[in-house]
Amino acid sequence: MRSIVVHCGLLAATCLPGFCQSATSVTEPPPTVSSAAVQPSAPAKSEDPGRVGIGVKVSLLGAGAEAAVRVTHRTNVRAGFNMIQYDRTFNKDGISYAGQLNFKTFEAHYDIYPFAKSFHVSPGVLVYAGDPITAKASVPGNQTFTLGGVQYYSDSNNPITGNGKIDFNQAAPMITVGWGNLVSRKEGKHLTVPFEIGVAFQGSPKATLGLGGNVCDSPGVNCRSAATDSGVQSNVVSEQNKINNSMSFFKAYPIISLGFGYKF
Repeated sequence: MRSIVVHCGLLAATCLPGFCQSATSVTEPPPTVSSAAVQPSAPAKSEDPGRVGIGVKVSLLGAGAEAAVRVTHRTNVRAGFNMIQYDRTFNKDGISYAGQLNFKTFEAHYDIYPFAKSFHVSPGVLVYAGDPITAKASVPGNQTFTLGGVQYYSDSNNPITGNGKIDFNQAAPMITVGWGNLVSRKEGKHLTVPFEIGVAFQGSPKATLGLGGNVCDSPGVNCRSAATDSGVQSNVVSEQNKINNSMSFFKAYPIISLGFGYKF
């Protein structure tokens, strides 16, 4: 009887409120939280919203300005103009020329950035506005000169004068490579110093020489109009061909430029 009472007391003690537990229950530890889950995520890199850039430059085409607009993450469209003027007087085959180099060009490019950095490849087109090379010709009276290898005298009463010009294809394909981007993709970068090298394929030069006044076989002998005499005109064509051959290296015009740009 006493053993039954002791057993019941022990059973009651183990089932007091807050102490009674099932014999089969197991206390589970609180769930752990991965350290990676509480790490703040790094903010995504944002691309600069600027889409337009402008610049100034100097090149073998002269001083110029250009503007670029972003098309895709790796491409831009760029356009600009250039100007250069240079005067020079020279004598060739007894004819005095007052020449003027007057390049006025427009250019357009499609800039491709294959590595999404500053290096780019840029196919494009170069357009001439007006005649790039012009000259005024003159031969003093009684002075000798040659056309197409034939010697003439300028008439003292109506001396030889004329105008000449050299043209290229008005529109020329071009290709350049370079470093720098007027519309930089880097956030906060606004200034750039673009550099380019390349070539424009402007075709063979085309010289035109128009002469007025009279030519003579000797001073005052057999003088006739240079503009209408068929023999003189044939020799003028030969002279034009000689000029074209001497300038054949201008078929491919080199492009080297250095500039300064700003992105908005």
